[in-house]
Amino acid sequence: MIEIAKPQIGPEEIRMVSEVLHSGQLVSGEHVRQFQCEFAAYLEDGHCIAVSSGTTALEIALRTLGLTAGDKVITTAFSFIATANAIVHAGGIPLFADIDEWTQNISVDSIEQMLEEHADVKAIVIVHLFGQSCDMDRILEIASRHQLLLIEDCAQAHGAKWQGRKVGTFGDAAAFSFYPTKNMTTGEGGMVVFKQEDAAVHAGKLIQHGIRARNEFEFIGYNYRLSEIAAAIGQCQLRKLDGFNEARRRNAAHYDEYILHPGVIKPQASSGVQHVYNQYTLRLIDGQRDAFIAYLAEEGINTSSYYPYTIPEQLCYRSDAMAYRQRLAVANKVKHETVSIPVHPGLTIDEIQHIVAVINQF
Repeated sequence: MIEIAKPQIGPEEIRMVSEVLHSGQLVSGEHVRQFQCEFAAYLEDGHCIAVSSGTTALEIALRTLGLTAGDKVITTAFSFIATANAIVHAGGIPLFADIDEWTQNISVDSIEQMLEEHADVKAIVIVHLFGQSCDMDRILEIASRHQLLLIEDCAQAHGAKWQGRKVGTFGDAAAFSFYPTKNMTTGEGGMVVFKQEDAAVHAGKLIQHGIRARNEFEFIGYNYRLSEIAAAIGQCQLRKLDGFNEARRRNAAHYDEYILHPGVIKPQASSGVQHVYNQYTLRLIDGQRDAFIAYLAEEGINTSSYYPYTIPEQLCYRSDAMAYRQRLAVANKVKHETVSIPVHPGLTIDEIQHIVAVINQF
């Protein structure tokens, strides 16, 4: 079976983990500090704090920036549920915007509509979905005009760029995930990035129980630290990230050229975007998505339909579902059409050609 995702772990990661284990320093050590510095250097901007997951990164970003109970936050309806859950955990109320049909990123027009209806919005949480940047020019203008906090969810977009600038450097804060399906991994883990250094200092205390000094605590915080083992893996992975992304882009370019099935809509990169293809997500027209998934499975190809439901449809949010049914016209259409095929760096050219042939024969 050709897997939809496959973490690329090499001897470097194994050696680094072994060194950490032999050192006896498993938490709050030099690897975490170095990983934070190296990630900031990779982004060429911002102040980084390593945390236990992408979800906790989002929550810490929101709490550090001052989100309080009852604050309204606009976000996308078409994403992994953690994006909305982090808002709720931080005390906020998510307001779900529709998406752009061609990029599946949050619709700027839908954001504008939400702001017309809700004068008391505090923040926007955008998601750079599947490895492609949102329209940052228009989103930054909206955030500035309405004096809104802007948080970027970059869980699927490590190294992606908008007009030559890496995502994660536009907002007041950004969150990255290092889950095994991401463009780089630490197993579990995340990174929160702040524009202001004092915010990063506060977040560094917040993830360690509100610590001020040894045995002294300034406020009530959390245990959201990243381990030394995970940070050591992250250091190795970060050095390989550009190579991983280039392989993803190369695989995607092959699909772009050779997938020719008339019933398949290929992903479209916006002008000025450097897409890093965390997923290569197709759209199947005429209700053929489920048959397509079954056909590829029979041919030994694993696929995934990541968001078959919008977030407001999930049981834990369903009290709001009716209010969003008409508002989310595009998301409610696209959720029945999208399916991701393997694009990870571990694919061989024979596997890629087999995938193309199977799709064209469907």
